[in-house]
Amino acid sequence: MFLFVGKNDPDVKFHASQSIVFFGAVSVLDIVLSILGSLLGAVGIIFSLAGLALAVLAVVVWIMAMVQTDKTGGVRAELPLVGKFTAPYADRLAASVK
Repeated sequence: MFLFVGKNDPDVKFHASQSIVFFGAVSVLDIVLSILGSLLGAVGIIFSLAGLALAVLAVVVWIMAMVQTDKTGGVRAELPLVGKFTAPYADRLAASVK
């Protein structure tokens, strides 16, 4: 939503694209862990618990990112792995949204 609304603000574009990449990856991993958990029976409990831990981690990262962004006044606050990957593509991603 913020990618569409704030496409003229470079910081909003950066945060929106970073969020899309991070939570997209978390969603894909969670789906894979869920499928493996359901297919493997009793051993699948480990994969289901890993999926739960991943979901909790995603919520913690989301809260920490909001607090960090609030502390810095909205200036770009990069997530450790995702920020460096999305920085070059933030402007291109937002430009593709009309």
